[in-house]
Parts: sequence; structure tokens; C-alpha cells
Amino acid sequence: MTTMRQINEDLLYPSGDGKPMAENTEQYKWIVIIKENLEILFADIPDVFIAGGLLWYPVRSKVINPTAPDIMVVFGRPKGKRKSYRQWQEENIPPQVVFEILSPSNDDEEMERKLEFYQIYGIQEYYVYDPESRGIEAWVRSGDKLQQIEPVNGWKSPRLGIQFDTTKGDLVIYRPDGERFLTSLEMRQQYENEQQWAEKLAEYLRRREAACL
Repeated sequence: MTTMRQINEDLLYPSGDGKPMAENTEQYKWIVIIKENLEILFADIPDVFIAGGLLWYPVRSKVINPTAPDIMVVFGRPKGKRKSYRQWQEENIPPQVVFEILSPSNDDEEMERKLEFYQIYGIQEYYVYDPESRGIEAWVRSGDKLQQIEPVNGWKSPRLGIQFDTTKGDLVIYRPDGERFLTSLEMRQQYENEQQWAEKLAEYLRRREAACL
């Protein structure tokens, strides 16, 4: 049942900031690749919440503006629907890992503000990928500061267990099991190949069984 307090909080802390989730197809592609592959990676763990473009309100305040990370990962919070991530309603657990995928409108001043915001409010790992230049930057918390990691090539995320490869042109991200992050089309092709292999194996076993009769 919706309470008056919930209605008031929805008005005070809206779910949108009027900005598009992505400004071009390449930015959107990478948001989807990273977000959906992380969803698959943590599908069986109920207390890992992953979202794309969701407004994060770190404190109950109209003075502090929220931010909407392109991808956020929160360990210790259940999966499920949310209008926004209001930290005081989430046992005061901040997202631990954030990804930003750059678009042409992201200038240095904006990215400095984002870095400062994430540093103040407890992000443990912060990754910025530029699809145009194919460059990626990474920061990891050390004490009360986010320290930049260099080089990122070969870096393995302490929280996610994924590894970054920048030697092949486009960014390649590997799961802990060594499989790379796939696009939705690649996932479909992989599924179809596995189905075809399973059908061929089943047919081979049927023929073998028939030959033994």
C-alpha cells in the first residue's frame, strides 16, 4: 500500500532528471553490453543489484543533486524494481562499482564533478570508457580517496572479478571464467550454435543406439 510519505518522497526525489540515458548508438551499445553481462554474471546471487541510468540519491537532501551512473552495481541489496536508488531506503549502502560510458557532451568539468561525487559518497571502483577513443580509465578506493589505476590493460576488478583487455582495439572484458562479455547478437549466435551441437549429439546417440540393436 502506498503511503503519503512515499508519495511525498516520489515528488521530492523524482526518478528522472530529463536527460537521455544515451546520446548515440555506440554509447548505448556499451551501456547494454556491460550492464546485461553483469546481470548474467550475478544472476544467481540475490543480493546484488545492478541498474543502468538510475538516479542515485546518496542522502535525503534537496541541496545535494543526485547523479545517474550509466551502470551501478550494489552488493548487499536485493534485485528488484526501483524508481531511483535512495540510499537511506537501502540500509544506507552505496553502490560499490560504477561505470560511465562517455558521449561527446561529457566535458572534463562534468567528469571531474562525477569523480568528486563518487569519491565523497563511497564508490569503491569507478570505470570510464570512451567508445570513440577506445580508452578506459579506472579508479579504486584507497582510504578516503579514489586512486587512478595505470595501466588498465590486464586489470582485474577486485569486486566484480572481471578483467579488462585493451590490446585488441575495442575494449574486451572477460568474466572470471575467462569468457568474454558478448553482445546480445553474439549471445543469440552462441545459443543457436549450442542448440545445433546438442541436436547433432542427440542424433548421433540415437543412431549409435539403433546400430547396437
